[in-house]
Amino acid sequence: MAIYENYETTVYENLRQMYHAGAERYGEKILFLEKRDDVYEGVSFAAYSDDVDALGTALCARGLHGKRILITGENCYAWVVSYMAVICGVGVVVPVDKEIPAEEIANIARISGAAAVIHSPKCAPKLEGIDPAVERISFEALDGLIRAGRTLLEKGDRRYLDSVIDANAMSALLFTSGTTGVSKGVMLSHRNLCFNLSEMCQMIHIDHKDVFLSVLPLHHAYECTCGFLCPVYRGSTVAFSEGLRYITRNMQEVKPTVILCVPLLLETMYHKVWANIRKKGLENKVRSVIRLTNALPTEGMRLSAKRKLFAEIHRTFGGKLRMMISGGAAVDPQILQGLRDLGIYAYQGYGLTECAPLAALNRDRFYNDASAGLATPNALLDIVDMQEDGTGEVRYKGDNVMLGYFEQPELTAEVLRDGWFYTGDLGYMDEHGFLFLTGRKKNVIVTAKGKNIFPEELETYLGRTPFVQESVVVGYLNPKKKDYDIVALIYPDREQLEASFGPAVTRQQIEDTMKRAICEVNSIVQSYKRIETFVLWEEEFPKNTSKKIKRAGLADLAYAAYLERMGE
Repeated sequence: MAIYENYETTVYENLRQMYHAGAERYGEKILFLEKRDDVYEGVSFAAYSDDVDALGTALCARGLHGKRILITGENCYAWVVSYMAVICGVGVVVPVDKEIPAEEIANIARISGAAAVIHSPKCAPKLEGIDPAVERISFEALDGLIRAGRTLLEKGDRRYLDSVIDANAMSALLFTSGTTGVSKGVMLSHRNLCFNLSEMCQMIHIDHKDVFLSVLPLHHAYECTCGFLCPVYRGSTVAFSEGLRYITRNMQEVKPTVILCVPLLLETMYHKVWANIRKKGLENKVRSVIRLTNALPTEGMRLSAKRKLFAEIHRTFGGKLRMMISGGAAVDPQILQGLRDLGIYAYQGYGLTECAPLAALNRDRFYNDASAGLATPNALLDIVDMQEDGTGEVRYKGDNVMLGYFEQPELTAEVLRDGWFYTGDLGYMDEHGFLFLTGRKKNVIVTAKGKNIFPEELETYLGRTPFVQESVVVGYLNPKKKDYDIVALIYPDREQLEASFGPAVTRQQIEDTMKRAICEVNSIVQSYKRIETFVLWEEEFPKNTSKKIKRAGLADLAYAAYLERMGE
């Protein structure tokens, strides 16, 4: 077993205590960078703390104390100041994906019993289906509210500052559709979040010199905890990216040291670097330098040499990028090794919204590129119902495990047992404690924007069509759009087809029927989940002894048919 030390951290009782401590310690140091009038402008730790306190005071004065408040919009300063103000003394924060349909936002507002929604102007049209009694507060109105809150504070209004935060009560409510398409509200507390921050930062070194580039959506637990709350916690800086189209430009402007990402972003960046190397005819030279630097005796010497010899490559990332952390799905180990060969360290972790989100992480001093990571220092990972090959269900125990699913006690009881959270993912652990996932989670398709697409959800919808007997949904990387095409492999129900079209049903009739089925599914899901095309399967999919489809290899078998179809 490897010997390593944990980095020192502080466990705060709540997030208000955390951001106040940051303001006291770091003062005028820049915490957030946001593009305004085509120039990045900064907000200090002290200014952020003051803005949060003022906004919280103003929201309480509007009668929202103790209420549940939705937040939806693009990554920006207005989002992070709203989140912290609500969770730290106003009520329960409910982050919502700005991309979901209006009907789903209205549904979340209804289920959560929201009293207000704080939103970006772009999201305003999607709020029309929400009960008119739910107060709307635009990001554009926040400056005025903050000024009003400051006036109240100057007059001695302490209803926000003195409000009691119960560290063990629901303070954040995150809705996730999971793999079934049924919305589940994950209830998280301050204790969950503060514990998670400490655990993460004991495993990977992050400090006041780091600059994060925020690329993934903030409503997601991964980006919110690790890409927003963590920098506040460790005294770092967060720069908001303008979007994936501008990520290269933004890296040049803010010179990030840390980027949280999904596998597709890692892979795209890596392949782009090598494409440029080959274009310049330098492939053999670069590979020689990699071999020479990898032969150096210590990791520190290897890293220093690579950063000097590959300085031009590093400049394309801003020149200071030292680490990328990937989540959401498994990363090709060769990509992680390939980036390290160039002097950029990349690690992957394993998270679930129910764990706020971190459940496992590769340490920066002890890692396995093929693994989802190790248990955090004060938590437990375990494998239950283990098969002969050592594979079983992954379960987790730690202070970051959710309180439960909102108003769903039966569903909560299924996954929370004796203090353990049963993840539903399959995997095994090696002798060093590294977790390797083998089932379900690997089916997730993570888009370039960090959106999770669960194939099982789309397969469920397709299965409601009488003409589809079985389906498997896969993702193929489309180099033209630099994202995945969602493709359905469909085994039609020939009996139903013949009943409708007669024994002589034609292939064209089958194709047209499948197109209509896919159109029906696409009409009810978010745009990023829509099925691009389909491939007809001529026989039942292979199954295991439990009669579950063996998904492994199916995508590869259908790849040629996909290319042919997309070439039409």
